Amino acid sequence: MFVITAKLSKRKIGAALAVIIFTAAAAAAGIALARAGEVSVSRIRSGADAAAYLAALGWETGAEPIEVREAVIPRAFDGVYADYAALQKKQGFKLEKYAGMKATRYTFDILNYPTGEKGIVADLLVFGEEVIAGDIQSPAINGFMEGLTDRAPGRAEA
Repeated sequence: MFVITAKLSKRKIGAALAVIIFTAAAAAAGIALARAGEVSVSRIRSGADAAAYLAALGWETGAEPIEVREAVIPRAFDGVYADYAALQKKQGFKLEKYAGMKATRYTFDILNYPTGEKGIVADLLVFGEEVIAGDIQSPAINGFMEGLTDRAPGRAEA
């Protein structure tokens, strides 16, 4: 067994503590920067929280959702819903985990779609307080549906 002893003055102990605190703060800042591209999925309790979630992705919306509805996620995903689940999987959401359950769907007007097109909406599906799916879409007959960040302002177009 080895024993190491050192005689440290109060000044050296203070300096060592400062280095440890600085290192911990830098590590925490690094983790925060690594997650800067992600949006926290915690605590969607209201339309205002859902609007803040979309704003963190770069989307401008009205202050209140244009619609809040209960949505039942099908037990089996086929056809259009299979495509929707695939879109969600690309975004990192595991919609299959919620098959057969009820969620809340918040729908917002998007005010800053990059093409300037009007009538674009964002949908967020929330289970409990967690976003479990989302999309940006044009509900027009020849419309489209894409992921929440596919064309988000400030991001490269996919």
